[in-house]
Parts: sequence; structure tokens; C-alpha cells
Amino acid sequence: MTLTVALIVKNEAEHLERCLSTLTWADEIVVVDSGSTDATCEIARRYTDKVFVYNDWQGFGVQRQRAERHATGDWLLMVDADERVTPALRANIEDALHGEAAIYRLPRLTWCFGAWIRHSGWYPDRVARLYPREQAGYDAALVHEKLENVHRLPVHDLDGDLLHYSYRDLRHYLEKSAHYAQAWAEQRAARGKTGSLLGGVGHALGCFLRMYVLKAGFLDGKAGFLLAVLSAHSTFAKYADLWIRTKAPKSPDR
Repeated sequence: MTLTVALIVKNEAEHLERCLSTLTWADEIVVVDSGSTDATCEIARRYTDKVFVYNDWQGFGVQRQRAERHATGDWLLMVDADERVTPALRANIEDALHGEAAIYRLPRLTWCFGAWIRHSGWYPDRVARLYPREQAGYDAALVHEKLENVHRLPVHDLDGDLLHYSYRDLRHYLEKSAHYAQAWAEQRAARGKTGSLLGGVGHALGCFLRMYVLKAGFLDGKAGFLLAVLSAHSTFAKYADLWIRTKAPKSPDR
């Protein structure tokens, strides 16, 4: 059985080389770029000739679907540029390729604000990424895309961590958070949903309590506290964005 590893990227020159260097054992690597202006594509072509550029951004789900269409392996492993496949995970993936057709979830361990986050609801952050190429596939969601199990395959968990180097610094966190909040609000507004500032406050408070108290984020030290506060802020921001789009009075200058 053959394996294709697929990545969707944009301006990932900082991470891509270290990511791809952990994937050279795969039968095929497919990289789908969405208009990088740095050395991302140049780096990708050192590892594969299957580098495809799409400048018409239609969302994360569509980009993953494009990567799926370019893949030829029996199995497909989706990896992000800021992730690293550990030797232990590689061994378990290779074993899974010779087993039953199934969707496999990988345990993701995240490095954030100077610490490995082992609590806060972030570990094991199991993500469904390994699947038979012709029996499952991603939806077309703008953000928070999901793998659709259309053939009702069994779902199994693999051991061995997928290392995730999520944020370079606070600015990077806030930029990514704003991007996801905008995409989330756009998607909800397009479906006719409306936002509430009071509801945003409630969801933000619930987010903090869930991460820091119920999910034992306090055991992650200062990084856990900071992550809980910022996650609460991000939660409020997406509801505020939706409220602005759907309920805030329009500017009289328009």
C-alpha cells in the first residue's frame, strides 16, 4: 500500500523544511500553495515535483480537496507545515497502512508560549489525518474543515506524537486568531446566523473556565494561564465580529 502526504501552505518558509524532512519516507508528497510570497514553493520543490499553486483562495476545505485530487497513493496523510511527524508516529502509521481500511486519529502535542501544552484540553489533541484516499475526504468549509467519513469507516487512535509548533509569538497568535474569527463570522453570517455581544461574553467566560479549570490548564503553568486568557479573547472576538456584521448599525456615511 502506498502513502501520499499532502500539505496546504502559504508563506511557510520558516517551518516547511523541518516539516518535510520528517516526511521523506512517504511514497509521494503533494504541496498545494495558495500564493506564497516567500521561499515556500522553492523549499517544497526540493522534496517533491508535485507543487501546485492556487491563488483563488476559497477556504481551507477547498484547498485540502485540491490536495486530495492531486494525490495518487492508496492512503493519504494530511500534515500542516508547522507539524512534525516523530519516529514513533511514523512507525505506527506504516503499520496502519497494512491494516484494515479505517480513519486514524493522531495525537498532537503543541509547543506554545515556551512550553509543551499537556493539559488545557489540548493534549492529546487527536486529529483525524490518515485515511484511505478513495473512501474519505474533506468538506469544503471555509475554516475548521472536517474529514467526512462518508463510508462509515471505523475510527482508530494511533500512538506517537505529532508535534505542533503553533505560534511564533503573541503577534502571530493574534494574527491567526483574527483570521479564524473573521472566517468563522463570515461563514456564520452567510448561513443567516446573528451574533450577540452578551452571548460572546458568556462563551468567552465558559472557554476560560473550561480550559483553565475543568481541563486543568493551571498544570501548564504560566503558558496555560496565558493560553486560556487568549482563547477566551479569541472566542469573544468571533462573536463580536458576527454581531458587527449582522446587528451593528450601519455607518451613515455609506
